Amino acid sequence: MMVEISTFACYDGLIVCDTLKTSMLVRAVPCIFLFFFLNMAQEDKEKTTALKDLLSRIDLDELMKKDEPPLTFPKTLEEFEYAFNERGQLRHTKTGEAFIFNYREDLHRWNQKRYEALGEIITQYVYQRLEEECNLTREILPVDATEDEPKSFIYLSEDALSNRDKLLVLIQGSGVVRAGQWARRLIINEDMDSGSQLPFIKRAMEEGYAVMVLNPNENYLEVEKQPAAAASAAVAAATPQQEASPEGPEEPAEKRERKEEREERGRKKRDFYEKYRNPQKETETEHIPIRDNSTPEEHTLYVWENFVSRAAARNIFVVAHSYGGLSFVELMIQRETEVKNRVCAVAMTDSVHNVWHQEAGKSILEWLQERCCNWVSSSEPLDTLVESMLPDCPRVSAGTERHELTSWRSFHSIFKFFADALEAQESSDLQPSTTVTTRSANRIKHDEI
Repeated sequence: MMVEISTFACYDGLIVCDTLKTSMLVRAVPCIFLFFFLNMAQEDKEKTTALKDLLSRIDLDELMKKDEPPLTFPKTLEEFEYAFNERGQLRHTKTGEAFIFNYREDLHRWNQKRYEALGEIITQYVYQRLEEECNLTREILPVDATEDEPKSFIYLSEDALSNRDKLLVLIQGSGVVRAGQWARRLIINEDMDSGSQLPFIKRAMEEGYAVMVLNPNENYLEVEKQPAAAASAAVAAATPQQEASPEGPEEPAEKRERKEEREERGRKKRDFYEKYRNPQKETETEHIPIRDNSTPEEHTLYVWENFVSRAAARNIFVVAHSYGGLSFVELMIQRETEVKNRVCAVAMTDSVHNVWHQEAGKSILEWLQERCCNWVSSSEPLDTLVESMLPDCPRVSAGTERHELTSWRSFHSIFKFFADALEAQESSDLQPSTTVTTRSANRIKHDEI
């Protein structure tokens, strides 16, 4: 077919024609543009795929961290510019404001690290108060620890082993809290009384109790982990090196070049991604467990065997918060007869124990019904009886729905409960030996609660 074209030219990929006398050429022009459009779309698709692949390999959380301030914080309350006022509240020494968690906006990790740094200072501050205000002394665990092995400790009053009347044992819950604390959050955001064990210790001493403060969350020594490169170098240094045999075959040049090329690509890739990583790399650590104290349950059993069981007190009382209640029930399972013979009463505060899961026997359940009371988080008024599906100790309201506040809100009720239990114990001791003693009187008082 003959096609007449008067002028036909191409400028930078654009086809221009002056005279098109056939419909064939007219239809060909859109096809050409479509061809260019498809090529451009394919290129865009490849670029988009490459970008998605790049983003998928970049940790956006790490990217956000690259501009955060240094993770170095003050070591004392004074350097933090905080102090406890006369009401035991933590306040800024210049502004008088309470602690602010979001000190810097959009820097959650930095704010959290700052909070944790302050928490460590609070722990040491509570230790200081225990020693200076309550005259408690540290006892190192294990009792036969060598100089180099990891250690923990508990706090004892001067008469902890010699007081023949009463001994109070305090067991906190799990987490970051250490000896002398119920809840670090309360100490920082509320006040010292609500979050620490200091009020319990002071009142116990006023009422003639000896005191033991357990430390069930101090389970390991944290040490800096040796970097893999340093570890490999150390191993290499310790391993005799064999000299290459001069007569042995050399590595082929082609293989060596491919190996070097792979290493170079890997180095470039690491350098590229390093731009998006947080330059403040946290030190990697490893945990070395403390002998016989590597879990809260182990710790509670160890303290019982080495301290509580050696105490001269005729009547032992226990306050156990949250996971501390679970640890006490586990102690009962392990040392049932000893606990029954020595412990007069147990006050739990929002305990997380489960007698079914922990497989406590019938005799333990009956003892818990007689000697234990659990103040739980509830909207009901303080000391209101709360129904429970578990056949263990009675449950009453702590007068708060906040888990961490249950110990403080039930403070006065707990000491009244102990006084009633001791009175019932002494009454039963005065009865003739031929009479079968019961704890019915104490049960009635629980029902009244």
